[in-house]
Amino acid sequence: MAKILLVEDDIELAERLEDWFTLENHTLEVVNSGEDAIQMLESFEFDVIVLDWGLPGVTGVDVCRHYRKSGGQSPIMFLTGKGDISSREEGLDSGGDDYLVKPFDVRELSARVRSLLRRPKGILPTQLKIQGVALELENRTVIVGEQSVHLMPKQCSLLEYLMRHPNRPFGAKALLDAVWPSESEASEDTVRTCMKTLRRQLATVGKEELIKTVLGSGYLIEDK
Repeated sequence: MAKILLVEDDIELAERLEDWFTLENHTLEVVNSGEDAIQMLESFEFDVIVLDWGLPGVTGVDVCRHYRKSGGQSPIMFLTGKGDISSREEGLDSGGDDYLVKPFDVRELSARVRSLLRRPKGILPTQLKIQGVALELENRTVIVGEQSVHLMPKQCSLLEYLMRHPNRPFGAKALLDAVWPSESEASEDTVRTCMKTLRRQLATVGKEELIKTVLGSGYLIEDK
């Protein structure tokens, strides 16, 4: 199981790929713009990035260059309608690892992603730990001593974001923008509901109070 970021502004294609990768037991985060992609890559780690070249505004190549300049090491698969040699060179020279021309069979994309996942990984953390709570990112599992609990994808993303930014309170709006950037139907109530269910899961391993509520500021995890 891998954690994949899909950046694709074709909503129908994005939904089809999301269904496919979910069936293959991968965790998929989907965003529809280059700006949202950069935000997600600054906040989270991914095993593979599937990146549409022809994004409006901030293009896929722009996202790739920004990510590599900031030290990002995860493999990048470009999706594009450009099949000429010059375009292939530009994509690969910008930091891409592979290249698939549209239209394509989703089985080929899946096989190429598996190939990228087999490559030796860089030094990327697969576990976050704070206050005796370990979050295993690859399988979305919280471990406390001998106890463990499995999280749903958004619960895991919410906990991951707070653990990566300890001692900083985040309001519902800030968390909505960070964890649900391209989901137009999500709201601040979505954040609050997810927080409640996440806290219930943490309570099963005795860590309900890991995420504190700061009146007037939001939610935070303290790094004591």
